[in-house]
Amino acid sequence: MYSPVVLQWLWLSVRYRSLTLPLIANPTIPLAGMVGGSKDLLMSQATGACKDAILPWVMHSVNDMPAASQSAALIANAAERGIALPFVCKPDMGCRGAGVKLIRSAEQLTQTLSAYPVGAALVCQKLASFEPEVGIFFVRHPQQATGEIVSLTIKHTPSVIGDGQRTLRELVERDPRAGQLLHLYAARNENDWERVLPAHEVHRLLFCASHCRGAVFEDARGLITQALSETINRIMADLPEFYYGRLDVKFEDLEALQAGRKLEIVEINGASSESIHIWDKDARLGDAIRTLLWQYRTLFKIGAYLRKQGYTTPGIRSLLSHWLLERRLTRYYPETD
Repeated sequence: MYSPVVLQWLWLSVRYRSLTLPLIANPTIPLAGMVGGSKDLLMSQATGACKDAILPWVMHSVNDMPAASQSAALIANAAERGIALPFVCKPDMGCRGAGVKLIRSAEQLTQTLSAYPVGAALVCQKLASFEPEVGIFFVRHPQQATGEIVSLTIKHTPSVIGDGQRTLRELVERDPRAGQLLHLYAARNENDWERVLPAHEVHRLLFCASHCRGAVFEDARGLITQALSETINRIMADLPEFYYGRLDVKFEDLEALQAGRKLEIVEINGASSESIHIWDKDARLGDAIRTLLWQYRTLFKIGAYLRKQGYTTPGIRSLLSHWLLERRLTRYYPETD
């Protein structure tokens, strides 16, 4: 599916005389957030409505102190920001849900910190008030006062309902879709895998709403409203020079989402993010490819304009070094919940 994207990138590189032009599309973050980006660095630039919408977080750089001591200090630091256990812990540099953990205790945080090498950074974030989550893809050309929601996708975290007779494994095996992903769900439900679920008990199979981790994506572009667009534009106006990316947002219900009310931003992703409605089970391959091609054409167009404003494109060496660093750190990240 990405072969046409690669070919288009090469063609646009010749046309615009730069292989790395998309890497200045969000000029205030390294490589526009294409690879090796810091979640803390990006979210720290938010002010006003954007800052208020992002769930509170603290960043911690792993050091050579005992993990238990770091855990205690981190919990105390988080408490000062109003973040109490349970909270979410995730790598500061990472993508596709790598290393995301729901931390319920100091002992679990200690174990998680022990997995990281010295110098690696992680983010601890307040648990959202709501379970439902959407991916909102937002694009604004630097010359325009307002941007556009070009994609809206609901992220479903699969669950099964107990019948008082079957184990969790048996319930998952009987599900037409989940039964094909036993290798994903077994690892994330190891402690309950052979437990008989009581009748009517709802068991979530995963915490992280990432497609590659087993979440189900549903195209929800039909739910985009003027009110939601206005809210997202108001929020993104307070993130300086951010023109292209996806917001992962928790919401109360569909009515509140369409009204643009009570939105809680979990994360903001830069140039490497996608319009994830293309992963809906009913999406057509041709439509998905056209969406991706449009995205990268847009990145080049934004980059071309910003280059005229004086921004300098990075070299291939910078891109490669960030990619290698992210890849090296990812090997240490604990199993995603």
